[in-house]
Amino acid sequence: MTTLSDLHRAAGATVAADGIPQLYTTLADEYQAAHARTVLLDRSHEGRVRLTGADSLALIQRTSTNDVLKLTADGQGCATVFISSIGRILDRVEVWQEGADSLLLLAAPGRGEALRGYIQKNIFFRDKVKPQDVTSETAQFALHGANADSIAESLISGAAALPLFHSLSATVGGVPVRIGRAKSLTGGHFRLICTHADAAALWSAVLAAGQAQGLQAGGSQLYNLLRIESGTPGVGRELSADYIPLEVGLWDEVSFAKGCYTGQEIIARMESRGKLAKTLVKLNLSAPSDSPIELTADGKRVGTLTSSVTTPDGAHYGIGFVKPDAVEGAPTFHIGDTPITAQVRA
Repeated sequence: MTTLSDLHRAAGATVAADGIPQLYTTLADEYQAAHARTVLLDRSHEGRVRLTGADSLALIQRTSTNDVLKLTADGQGCATVFISSIGRILDRVEVWQEGADSLLLLAAPGRGEALRGYIQKNIFFRDKVKPQDVTSETAQFALHGANADSIAESLISGAAALPLFHSLSATVGGVPVRIGRAKSLTGGHFRLICTHADAAALWSAVLAAGQAQGLQAGGSQLYNLLRIESGTPGVGRELSADYIPLEVGLWDEVSFAKGCYTGQEIIARMESRGKLAKTLVKLNLSAPSDSPIELTADGKRVGTLTSSVTTPDGAHYGIGFVKPDAVEGAPTFHIGDTPITAQVRA
C-alpha cells in the first residue's frame, strides 16, 4: 500500500525523519505559491487528542483560559490556553466539538502525548472523561494561501463560510474528513483531518481538486517562514513557560468573565493592572540574525528576539518580546553585540 511518505518522496520532497516534508520544490517557489495561490502542507506531526465523555467540556473549562462551555453544537470551536498556577503557558490548543460528548484538541508539533498526560492528571474521581492521543491514528493537512477559501469550498460545500475555529465533516474523494478554519498566516487557513489509513488518498484527492486553481504542495520550511513573517507565536519560542498568554497577544483566547480556572488569578491581576511586563512585537531586521538573542536600546536591554527568518526575496523578519513602554513610535533596537538592528512593524 502506498503511504503518505511514499507520495512525498515520489514527488521529490525532502522528507524529515518523522515523515514530514521539509521542502517540496524550492523555498522561493513555495513562498510565491502561498502568497499568490495556495499551498497544501502535511502537518501530521501536530498533536491531536480526543476527549470523550459527558464531562469533557467541564474539564477544559476549569483548566484553561477560554470559555469552552459556549461550544454547544457539533462543529463549533475555539482556541484556549492551558497555563500553570503562575499563569505561564503550557499548551495552546484549538478545541473542535465533534458531536455529543466528544472533543478534538489540536496542539503543537510533538505535543499530543504530553497534552493527554496533562489532561489525565486533571481528571477528578467522578469525571466522565477519557483522553486519547490520536496523533498516530490520524493525519492532518493544512491549506494556506490567497485562494484557500475557494479551494476549500470546491472540496467541501460550506467550508468557505466556516467561522474561525469552526469545522464540519464531509467526504473528499470518498475519504471521510473534518475540515476547520484556523488563524491566517497568509490568506485563508484550513485544517483537514482524516484517519492515518486514508492519508495518502486524501492528500492526492486534495491536490487533484485544487490543481485548476494552482494548488501545490509545500514543506515545513515554508510553514516556519510564513509563521514568523505573519508574527504568529510558535511553540518553544513564544508559546513557552517564559510567558503568559496576554504577553503573547492571545487576548481573544482568554475569557475574563467565566469562573475559576488554573492560573486565573495571575491573568486577572495582569488584566486589571492594564500593564504587562513585556509584549509581543513583529520586527523588521536589517540583516539575518540568530535567535533567541537580546534586544537593546541605548545600551540597555529591553527584550528578546525569539524567532527570525529571511524570505526568498531578501526581507528579514523577526518576532520578539519588549517592554511595552519601549514600543511607542516604532523604535529601532540593536540585536545583541551585532550591528544588526530591529524595527517594530505594525
